[in-house]
Amino acid sequence: MKTKQRTNKQSYPKIGIRPIIDGRLGGIRESLEETTMGMARAVAALYARELRYPDGTPVECVIADTCIGGVAEAAACAVKFAASNVGVSLSVTPCWCYGSETMDMNPTIPKAIWGFNGTERPGAVYLAATLAAHNQKGLPCFGIYGRDVQDMGDTSIPEDVQEKLLNFARAGMVVALMKGQSYLAIGSVSMGIAGSIVDPGFFQEYLGMRNEYVDSSEILRRIQLNIFDPEEFKKAIAWVKKYCKEGKDYNRKEKIKSRREKDKDWEFVVKMTMIIRDLMIGNPRLKEMGFAEEAQGHHALVSGFQGQRQWTDFLPDGDFSEAMLNSSFDWNGIRHPYMVATENDCYNGVSMLFNYLLTNTAQIFADVRTYWSPQATERVSGWKPEGRAQDGFIHLINSGSATLDGTGQQSRRGKPAMKPFWEIREAEAAACLAATTWSPSNRDYMRGGGYSSTFLTKGEMPVTMCRLNLVKGQGPVLQIAEGYTIDLPGEVHDILNERTDRIWPTTWFVPNLTGTGPFKDVYAVMANWGANHGAISYGHIGDQLITLAAMLRIPVAMHNVPDEKIFRPSAWGAFGMDTEGSDYRACSVYGPLYR
Repeated sequence: MKTKQRTNKQSYPKIGIRPIIDGRLGGIRESLEETTMGMARAVAALYARELRYPDGTPVECVIADTCIGGVAEAAACAVKFAASNVGVSLSVTPCWCYGSETMDMNPTIPKAIWGFNGTERPGAVYLAATLAAHNQKGLPCFGIYGRDVQDMGDTSIPEDVQEKLLNFARAGMVVALMKGQSYLAIGSVSMGIAGSIVDPGFFQEYLGMRNEYVDSSEILRRIQLNIFDPEEFKKAIAWVKKYCKEGKDYNRKEKIKSRREKDKDWEFVVKMTMIIRDLMIGNPRLKEMGFAEEAQGHHALVSGFQGQRQWTDFLPDGDFSEAMLNSSFDWNGIRHPYMVATENDCYNGVSMLFNYLLTNTAQIFADVRTYWSPQATERVSGWKPEGRAQDGFIHLINSGSATLDGTGQQSRRGKPAMKPFWEIREAEAAACLAATTWSPSNRDYMRGGGYSSTFLTKGEMPVTMCRLNLVKGQGPVLQIAEGYTIDLPGEVHDILNERTDRIWPTTWFVPNLTGTGPFKDVYAVMANWGANHGAISYGHIGDQLITLAAMLRIPVAMHNVPDEKIFRPSAWGAFGMDTEGSDYRACSVYGPLYR
């Protein structure tokens, strides 16, 4: 599989770096010019080395033309940033400067200040003074200050400072990448699921995104009128026949389709996959075919497909399409995943999007289906859970829409992983496909047929599950649960899996426990989860999600991230000493980022 990318790099936002300096000429400013600009260049180098856009290229930084010693230079920097598509702003300084004269005043761009911890010049004094100005003016800003004193000539960035610089930049880039993009709803509300009741006010005010809506019949229209690339379809169906193994048909005899019908279903779901992608991002090939309007797409960074029930009652379901689009590879090679939410659950789609843009990795969409207590597990299977499973575990499973990356067949340092597409080897993509079978869908649920992916996620992957929910009177809240995937003994997995939908992909999950509140035990995590779905990302990224949520003014209702890793704007400290309460109060006072 060759790597293929269709993203327009020109549209990516950049990180703006503002070198702030003591403006007093006649000896002070002159002595600090090189040091101050050197800080800016060092951070730009760090970001270029550590951060990537969704297409795998290094994140770009824009540095102000001059150090900023007063309002005129601050204004000139703002003009340059606006012309350069800057979406994140970082100010750096080794010294005292004039706070309210040099600060960034843009109200919707995430902001942070790194004040150098040195004794020769009071960078920390500027940091404190300017954070106070930000707070007084209602412009939240993150403060970054190293734990240990450095010498003025030290050009290194301490590890603790790097961690905060990267956490801020990753979250800030998510904010910038979402702005101006679309959520595409294909269809409407699925089976009364609240998550598929799309609230355009939330998208507009909190994420800066617009909403696009297409009736499900548009997919059928394009299939019937051949509004898709026929050459790509030939390649795709040949690839599917070679790499997508058809699994056992568990339907009752009277509901089993004929071989001819099954082959037609394969053709249908492949066309459907291409069409959903084209609806999201467009396809210039369609214009060549005479379909200029359809070629444009809907500028969608994330989408959702209603599916059940009206569609699936008589047409093949979206399981194959959702699973393949959410994966990092298909007939066009290894490429970035597309975020597509099952059942048009837009809030789980947004949760997937948060995780994806923070990590550049594919996401598992799953039902938070069943809590298995140690007692119930032993009663049913005869096996007493041990190791990570000793306090029980949660069965994450949904009807075939989970990314194939979720098999855990990729590896990092010899351990199962899910990686950005540019790190995935051809052999790893092939292994993900080989670990997956595609059984004809359960026609009691999906009367029109289709194919569901069947796989078992490898254990011992660090993962983070999150979920965004809307609450009347409160607004959006975010839930976060860091933990690990686990392996069960083969016969135990078979017994437990046979009790539910055995042709759907399974991930066994154990959250990290804190002994209190919703993380008192595994049962409490399940009992306190706010919806039927969750978005599962590789890695422990809960601290990054908390930083991102603060930028968007979304309070975090539930998390198991250690206190020392929580990084929020300076103003949050003025809303009380309890971090959860101060988060809610600050988000309430500041309101949505784009209101």
